[in-house]
Amino acid sequence: MDDRARCLIFPRLPRHLLTGTELSGDDLHALLDRALELKAAPRSSQALAGTTVALIFQKPSTRTRLSYEAGIVELGGHPMLLRPDEMQLSRGESVKDTARILSAHVQAVGVRTGADELLEELAAEGSIPVFNMLTAGHHPSQALADLVTLREAFPDTPLSELKLAYVGDGNNVARSLCLVGGIAGLDVAVASPLGYGLEPGCGGSRTHDPYDAVAGAHAIYADVWVSMGDEDTADKRRAALEPYRLDNALLDGAAPGAIALHCLPAHPGEEITADVLYGARQRIWDQAENRRHAQKAMLEWLLDGS
Repeated sequence: MDDRARCLIFPRLPRHLLTGTELSGDDLHALLDRALELKAAPRSSQALAGTTVALIFQKPSTRTRLSYEAGIVELGGHPMLLRPDEMQLSRGESVKDTARILSAHVQAVGVRTGADELLEELAAEGSIPVFNMLTAGHHPSQALADLVTLREAFPDTPLSELKLAYVGDGNNVARSLCLVGGIAGLDVAVASPLGYGLEPGCGGSRTHDPYDAVAGAHAIYADVWVSMGDEDTADKRRAALEPYRLDNALLDGAAPGAIALHCLPAHPGEEITADVLYGARQRIWDQAENRRHAQKAMLEWLLDGS
């Protein structure tokens, strides 16, 4: 049986990246290596030549939109931006029907949305790769960029010998750091106030004491205290998260040479102080750039298996 006949009888299932746990350890380390290669030579790959990638944004975006659109163009592909008010999904068309239409016209689709169920249904009902640009539960695109940043910041130390401390709300970013970081062998400690922690079972260690979490850490990670959808409880959240601010005192409690990380947007004076955000002890702006390179490597992996 030739390859064409085999594909007709046994069609290959598309790869997806919904949570990041779809990656094996070997996949992940190869992806990080590839991201650094692409950063060194941003236009060296035309892996998406002749490919259209749909990007559905149901949530506002700066870094995600910029990094995905620019990255797809650098890979030779065409990014097709889709907003909710431009799609029949906003007028009651089913996700199942939308998945079939997308599969007929584009080669992959990324989604930035709220509930994870939309992403999962698109993957189940379509025949093209689906990737997560942010959901309420997960943000694997960010976690991949974070691991690339750690590789850059500590080039002589394997990820399996590094510790990252996340301080703040146990949200989608914290969950992805635990899940994807766990695949890489990274030691992830999460410090959150009572009632704001991650659920059991997604890896990493837990504490309510931020200074306990950062002890021995090579990187300290912060995120906003009031995310999209949390506005109704903003005052309560700020009060609970006040002791978890990333400042120089907290960095001093970490390992020598520890760096500050933040997925942005930031609110100086809340979850991070301005002197840390713009100071010499952070890799936050490298982190933001690394979104593009990590995502390009991920898209190569995703389309290579489709």
